[in-house]
Amino acid sequence: MSDLPVVVIGAGPQGLAAAAHLLERGLEPLVLESGAGPAAAVAEWGHVRLFSAWPELVDTASVRLLAPTGWTAPTTGYPTGAQWIEGYLAPLAAALGDRVRYDARVSGVSRKGRDRLVDAGRADQPFTVHVVDAAGNESRLEARAVIDASGTWRRPNPAGADGLPALGESAAASLLTSQVPDRTRPERHAGRHTVVVGSGDSAFNAIHELVRIAADHPGTRITWAIRRVVSEGTFGGGAADQLPERGALGQRARKAVESGAVDLVTGFRTAEIRQADGRAVLVGEDGREVAPADSVVVLTGFRPDLSFLSELRLDLDPTLEAPRRIAAEIDPNIHSCGSVQATGAADLAQPEPDLYLVGMKSYGRAPTFLALTGYEQVRSVVAAIAGDHEAAARVELVLPDTGVCGGAGVFDDPEGAGGGCCAPAPAAPSGELLEIGRAPVDA
Repeated sequence: MSDLPVVVIGAGPQGLAAAAHLLERGLEPLVLESGAGPAAAVAEWGHVRLFSAWPELVDTASVRLLAPTGWTAPTTGYPTGAQWIEGYLAPLAAALGDRVRYDARVSGVSRKGRDRLVDAGRADQPFTVHVVDAAGNESRLEARAVIDASGTWRRPNPAGADGLPALGESAAASLLTSQVPDRTRPERHAGRHTVVVGSGDSAFNAIHELVRIAADHPGTRITWAIRRVVSEGTFGGGAADQLPERGALGQRARKAVESGAVDLVTGFRTAEIRQADGRAVLVGEDGREVAPADSVVVLTGFRPDLSFLSELRLDLDPTLEAPRRIAAEIDPNIHSCGSVQATGAADLAQPEPDLYLVGMKSYGRAPTFLALTGYEQVRSVVAAIAGDHEAAARVELVLPDTGVCGGAGVFDDPEGAGGGCCAPAPAAPSGELLEIGRAPVDA
């Protein structure tokens, strides 16, 4: 199989970085991207500004690949998603050339001549990767290894608090969106009532954008519905966050609530979405109703698409749908104070030899994934595929602390006590907020 390429699924930040590392080690990558261009998912939230600075958003092998082209790495500032593409990801994809194939959706991955049940000779057979192009034409490729960097962007969680769409949610789809509002395109929200569902960084980001829309358009109303009561971690880590712009994001949301610009509804778990006169009425499990909304922004997280890996042997945590070895470290139900540790090939390896889940997909349903995490993952994974086990085992990254005590605490604690070990987050300094929420990267 040495003449076969390593197939990388997804031309996002981690997929492109994986290709750069493979080339550097003399291995041939083939990147399959379902979108029409590089980082197609990032392009869909291109108006959003990242809370990681430029030096934290570029991969080392990718920088080395780009250097001969005259490209210079940006060193300061916090780009938007669109600027990230223009200033780094698109040039990287161009440098990789025809090793990146667009409009190529992976519909299935298996072993040649072996379905999931067959043991005999399994590891000696190449992977078969089934691909569908934009016209619906099917093809099959062979690969020596597969790196799945397809992310989770296409699988947003529903508004329903039990993980399934709320009653009426599908019927009300035209009134719902999982996209962070864009203040440069305010029509959907200006002078209207918008409800935001969710309590993570994406929700903070949405609140920030909506407050700015409301400042320009009188009569705009914003309601924010969260599933739990307010606790010390509700608005992030503030000044204790080692990524200061991430900490500032939550504190801006706190100020919006305290100023009255946003109506916060707590302990609200959506059970039903009714339609009344072309508007959406959210109904909680306890029977409470939110005032009719012209638009509902559902930002309740994402989940991985495992359907095209159904013929491969996976060892995933039953809760997070993430590789089992990293689950306890990233599980928001149990993770305690301190930063999450970097993850490498040994943590991400599956029972199916030479198959790795990397990037946002490696975190399954867990939040708080950084681009830096993905770059370290692909460095280690590619080293393992190349047989450099010493480099694969080496850890070259220490992740920044969020400043938030992890752990769910008591789910229905009326006092909001989370059982955490951190002090309440200090107020954020004034100044412009730079953001990104639970997007395919950096969240």
